[in-house]
Amino acid sequence: MKIRKHYLALRRCFPQLTEDVPLETTLDELSQLLDCTHRNMVLLLKRMQQEGWLSWVPKKGRGNRSTLLFTARQEHILMLEAQEMVHKQNLRSALELLQTYEASLTLREQFQDWLSGQFGFRSEVQGQRRTDILRFPLAQSIHSLDPASMHYSGESHLVNQLFDGLVRMDARGQLILPHLALGWDTDDSRTLWTFYLRKGVQFHHGREMLSSDVKFSLERLQKLAPRGLFSWAYTNIAAMETPDDTTIRIRLRERNELFLGFLTTSRASIVPQDICEAAEGGLMGVSPVGTGPFRLIGHEHGIWQLDAFPSYFQGRGFLDRVEVWTVPDGERREEQELAIGPGSKPLQEMHHVRVSDMTVQQWKQARQSGMTAKFITVNEHKAGLFTQAPMRHALQLALDRRPLSSLLPADCLDAGNSFLQQKSSHDMLSWSFDTVVDHLRAAGYQGELFTLATIPQYESDAILIQQLCTQAGIQLDIELLSAEDFKGEARLKADLLLFAVVLDEHRELRLVDLYKSMQEHAIPQVREQLETALQRLVTEPDPAQRLELLASIEDGLLQRHSLLFLYKKHLKTAFHPSIRGISLDSLGWVRFRDIWFT
Repeated sequence: MKIRKHYLALRRCFPQLTEDVPLETTLDELSQLLDCTHRNMVLLLKRMQQEGWLSWVPKKGRGNRSTLLFTARQEHILMLEAQEMVHKQNLRSALELLQTYEASLTLREQFQDWLSGQFGFRSEVQGQRRTDILRFPLAQSIHSLDPASMHYSGESHLVNQLFDGLVRMDARGQLILPHLALGWDTDDSRTLWTFYLRKGVQFHHGREMLSSDVKFSLERLQKLAPRGLFSWAYTNIAAMETPDDTTIRIRLRERNELFLGFLTTSRASIVPQDICEAAEGGLMGVSPVGTGPFRLIGHEHGIWQLDAFPSYFQGRGFLDRVEVWTVPDGERREEQELAIGPGSKPLQEMHHVRVSDMTVQQWKQARQSGMTAKFITVNEHKAGLFTQAPMRHALQLALDRRPLSSLLPADCLDAGNSFLQQKSSHDMLSWSFDTVVDHLRAAGYQGELFTLATIPQYESDAILIQQLCTQAGIQLDIELLSAEDFKGEARLKADLLLFAVVLDEHRELRLVDLYKSMQEHAIPQVREQLETALQRLVTEPDPAQRLELLASIEDGLLQRHSLLFLYKKHLKTAFHPSIRGISLDSLGWVRFRDIWFT
């Protein structure tokens, strides 16, 4: 309520004054502090006194000062106001309030414990109708739910709830199964792919999905995201034709054994041609229309509401609604974790969370096959000292894993030395200051300032790297770029680039995408070597042979210190035993349609 905000504003004017310590003041002074009239100040003080938050003893006469005594702690009122904002489904304003008033760590932890009790599964009964709702927090902001313009894992997860692709990956990430397409054929050259679509699949706005929508979706990707994730897969499409409403033929310029896998990704989701052509200003990003099991109803104050789509072609799920409560940019860290505190109400399902020791026995841990890997690549395309092997070797020594691991959260893995399952032979070794000095001297380093570019979500990792480099005598500046700018030419001005890659069921696709990107940072010789190896990889039908090729590419980059690993981190999902029918992909994301509760 507004009176709380007035009290907080007044209390903030006297930060050094503790409760139950009287203050001599006047109405005129207080009116000036709150920028209100003398009359309004009298009314505010009267109301605050009725609430029991303060004591006001007025004194009349010139020169007489009244007595103000605060009795309510600011943090108590702050908590009440933040809780009311959450009840009004305005988590963003609640977090901003706590930040504005610089809430203590204790209060933030108390608010977090209380907040965890607001999430999970609940039923609401209105008349004869029962509505089953799952509410969960997502420690990211949602910038776009357009398959062509999304950037982050949380966005991709929601896109998977709203859209479908022609094919899908099984939960183990091993088999490609029919989805919007009932089946497919390919010719002997593996460049002509024919997909046969299901009949009667409905978009959220009621129109049947046709082969023309599939053609439009892939052409739209080529137009809107020519440098986007997996662009090398869809820009390889030479032509498409739709002989009828349920058949589409896709001809590739070159054979690509990973093309079918690409079609299982959220990037290859099918969008309705009529809605996209009618929409202006990127409307699909905030008002997406797909064929998925849920449809977006609205999003206010950072809360995205997804309702079950009754006409879903695989059948309606148990849940009627999912509310995704996102965290504003200022409050978000990359893979931010929300703790489940002691004594808090069980949260049925949370993503990427750390469960406290006192509550861990009440929870089940999801499969942990997915993980993120953090690493640095050297921009050898830019003229400078990093084109010399001794300088790159000095950086590798500076990033020795032992001191780095002591600075990382406990759930980060030390063995972040390979993208592949097997352990790389190129472990980072402990270094002495003299060893680093020798390499720096051999490279001709004289204290020049280098630039490390990354996106804002990885700023904390960049700061750790900067600290380690400073200890080794290497001067490093940090430049934060937006995700869109980081994909473009802007990053090529930096000396070093801090990346992350998700190692999930699409690992091959993601690593090819990474190495395609690294070609832009490489010297001509390395660029040609990468191109030859990647060409062999995407045309190789045997998965085991492709794995060997990936290992060979990685080893070559490690040997010349162009690729420097930092650490890996498991992606986890904690969920309460009351969930039934839970289905998890390798990232630990729950498929909302497949879950129900007891």
